[in-house]
Amino acid sequence: MLQAPPPTTAPPKPQHKTWTREECQTLERLGLVELERYELIEGELIRKMSKKMPHIGALALLIGWLQMTFGIECAMPEPSIDVASEDNPTSYPEPDAVVLTRSFRRITRSIRPEDIRLVVEVADSTLAFDLDDKAGLYARAAISEYWVLDVNGRRLIVHRDPQQGKYGSIVAYDENESLTCLAAPNTPVRVGDLL
Repeated sequence: MLQAPPPTTAPPKPQHKTWTREECQTLERLGLVELERYELIEGELIRKMSKKMPHIGALALLIGWLQMTFGIECAMPEPSIDVASEDNPTSYPEPDAVVLTRSFRRITRSIRPEDIRLVVEVADSTLAFDLDDKAGLYARAAISEYWVLDVNGRRLIVHRDPQQGKYGSIVAYDENESLTCLAAPNTPVRVGDLL
């Protein structure tokens, strides 16, 4: 007679600390952590991945197109931004690019969701994170348009219509397709020109 092995229970996960912006600022002020190497997302300090040449090249092409389309003072690479008020205490994302509603010279505080027309992440090794965690943060902040430039998949995934913490429209464009940004409907871009 065979007997089933006794059920095993998974060992408890080790406790981890959920960080706040305030705590991170204190650690940085005391010189204990160099936060420019990290991004605070939902209480987790995420170490930024080192950028490989495909990522760097795609980001350069993207920033070039954004600055040509929106102006050099409205298209910014890698700023830290505020998100929804409920997420702000534990999140301070740094997207690869942001298009502002007005010149950065006229913004004298943190960049807030109402200052943003478009957020873009360039993904080579962070695709799942950008499509899940980051998309949720940006949707809850009601950022009207969020792009994920998938370097390895050679496509652009466009998120629009944020509602109830999720994007209502998610469409992927391959490298041979063109699209326009909601904030620049008369200026199409071919996805392959950003890769």
